[in-house]
Amino acid sequence: MTIFSLIVSKPIFSKSFGLVSGFTLRYVSSGKKGLRAIQANLDRQRNSENNHHGLVQKRAFDYRSDLKNARRIVVKLGSAVITREDATGIALGRLASIVEQVSQFQNEGKEMLIVTSGAVAFGKQKLSKEMRMAMSMRETLSIKDNSIKPSMPMPEPRSAAAVGQSGLMAFYDVMFAQYGVNIAQVLVTKPDFYNPVSRVNLRSTVSELLALNIVPIVNTNDAVVSPSMPDTIEVCSDDSDNDDHIMIHDNDSLAAHLAVEVNADLLILMSDVDGVYNLPPGQEGARLISTYSPKFNGNLQYGQKSKVGSGGMESKVNSAVWALERGVSVVICNGTEELAINKIMQGKKIGTFFTDIKHQSTSVETYAANARRASRELQSLSAAERSDILIRLSELLQTRKESILKANNKDLSFAEMTGLSPPLMSRLKLTPEKLNSLSDGLQQIAEESKTILNRCLRHTEIANGMRLKQVTVPIGVVLVIFESRPDSLVQIAGLCIATGNGVLLKGGKEANHTNQHLLNLVQEALNKYNVANSVSLVSNREEISELLTLDKYIDLVIPRGSNELVKTIKEQSKSIPVLGHADGICHVYVDEEAEIEKAVKIVKDSKCDYPAACNAMETLLLHKSLVQSDCFTRICNMLKENGVKIYSGPNLSKMLTFGPPAAKSMRIEYGALECAIEVVDDIREAIEHINTYGSSHTDVIVTENETKADLFFRAIDSACVFHNCSTRFADGYRFGLGAEVGISTSRIHARGPVGLEGLLTTKWILIGNGNTVEDFNKGLMEYKHEPLPIA
Repeated sequence: MTIFSLIVSKPIFSKSFGLVSGFTLRYVSSGKKGLRAIQANLDRQRNSENNHHGLVQKRAFDYRSDLKNARRIVVKLGSAVITREDATGIALGRLASIVEQVSQFQNEGKEMLIVTSGAVAFGKQKLSKEMRMAMSMRETLSIKDNSIKPSMPMPEPRSAAAVGQSGLMAFYDVMFAQYGVNIAQVLVTKPDFYNPVSRVNLRSTVSELLALNIVPIVNTNDAVVSPSMPDTIEVCSDDSDNDDHIMIHDNDSLAAHLAVEVNADLLILMSDVDGVYNLPPGQEGARLISTYSPKFNGNLQYGQKSKVGSGGMESKVNSAVWALERGVSVVICNGTEELAINKIMQGKKIGTFFTDIKHQSTSVETYAANARRASRELQSLSAAERSDILIRLSELLQTRKESILKANNKDLSFAEMTGLSPPLMSRLKLTPEKLNSLSDGLQQIAEESKTILNRCLRHTEIANGMRLKQVTVPIGVVLVIFESRPDSLVQIAGLCIATGNGVLLKGGKEANHTNQHLLNLVQEALNKYNVANSVSLVSNREEISELLTLDKYIDLVIPRGSNELVKTIKEQSKSIPVLGHADGICHVYVDEEAEIEKAVKIVKDSKCDYPAACNAMETLLLHKSLVQSDCFTRICNMLKENGVKIYSGPNLSKMLTFGPPAAKSMRIEYGALECAIEVVDDIREAIEHINTYGSSHTDVIVTENETKADLFFRAIDSACVFHNCSTRFADGYRFGLGAEVGISTSRIHARGPVGLEGLLTTKWILIGNGNTVEDFNKGLMEYKHEPLPIA
């Protein structure tokens, strides 16, 4: 049996055993098991819950982009968020917006908890009104000199809290009811978190409320313990090294305790400050720290506390660090910012995100600014110098082949352990043959780079003595986001070097070792001319959101990867144009006049050569006359022999009694050894099908009828349209472009494989001899606009 003794420095009980404030209360265990046994039960309960979710040990999220996966979220609303700027009452509009956001996530299936301040402010507002009315009545009835007005006493915090708690909860109840969300009030005192028995009860109560889809609203019972009362409660046990608690000074530390106690995924501490600064806000040199790692970042300097509430930034940081160490992700943000919770859950860069991992010390804005400066230096180099950089990089790929493959093997081993899908494993793997192809491609780009920049496209004599040229120039700085394929890094860097563009690269985390090793080789080649900053690698996903706002430095975004990736980038990039393709739904149409041998060979290569590629065939269209022919049987047998899983389209399903399973949709990019087969009546129906379900990437017709092939070329609305050859030829290297920065299905600027030409724009150069528009207006000169030979 565990016995607890109450030790006090002087008598603290009244006749009714009421606890008098201002004395030190210490729970001391009389046995060796004591509180430690209860604490151990709490830890086991927490670990059991982690194991239930498939976690060995709960760990906070590493990146902001992961916060969307948070399921249990604690939102702490500071006094500065709840109250108006003049601290005279509740900020109704702001609080209503927060309630709407919390309700949205609650209704989406997340478990939301609120730790709220504001009871004292709510009560003071009400009591002040009552006091004014009472004072006015006394003044009216008084026979004394009305010119002397007595001062109105301020309400005492504990009484204000007692009055305000019910009013604040009634206010929350009305607002949450608009969204069909039920709430419950949970009043706690500081000792509740220090007494293990109370902690068990609190945890049990909150867990049950969450299971009932109720939002617990937690507040300190300030009617009993005023927020202005000094902290006098601490825990003592025979385990002096126990650090499972921090002193609860305010609602920040209370919220941290609650988040850990209920095993929350995310804690959002909302205040009236934008986040954590390296110096006190307002001081010269103060800078908002968007990502803070207690293990790797330096010490912080703190400013003054808010005018309202008891917590300051130091308390918030200490609470955040304590919660982070126990597996809870934390964001400190400005609660007055519009839709702050929504933005945090979307991974946007607001406030300060606390993480265990080391983030790059150089800001992404610095990387972007450096790329801008270096790109201008790169384009000022001679064509021979840029070509020399590319040749040197090509040679490094050959001489460092062994170290490149060794770095790639590290990524492959880790990917295998984490269960990376076979298509992505295929993209991730580098081979000596791939490196040879990359090296050859760079040699080809090096040759073409000699004439690609400052090439005259148009030459016009405007008037006597005036010549106008339109010449090719780099776009500027390009941000390229790619997944899995480390060979993309070399191709993209090579194309940008040749065209004088700076480039910021973001590769998939599964290729970290390989990407970094290849980047080192690229920068080694660039260092010969001191332009290494023109190519940089962004290491973290969360930096992408910030990069997409830097239109001052970045001119074009090219995402290469999944449909989801491209769509996300297009949604986030509001001011920088995006070039790319969302899907790679490629078709092969086998016409009734096709040669069977050609058809079988083309279908096999289109689907089986590299099924993970965006230019692999996903749907095979067959003329209806071929279903009962040898052609259909041979194609199906060939696909099965190569391990391809076949799905049937609606028309084919009707024709076969026992056929392949039905395709869920005719607009699927399988990206694996899978494809759909559909039957069409004729070429026009094939064209209609492709234009309806395709992604405007690459589509093929197999036929010996040139007229049909010509119709197919004219009618298919895709970036690449082929006759009697595999879809796999839709590639910059195979087109003779040396490499590609991506494939575009856009209709503006570049389309199809984007090589050197796609990374160029133009500028106009006008050479005159003191000419003015006034000369032409007065008739002293006349426009000629005659074409001149292009050198």
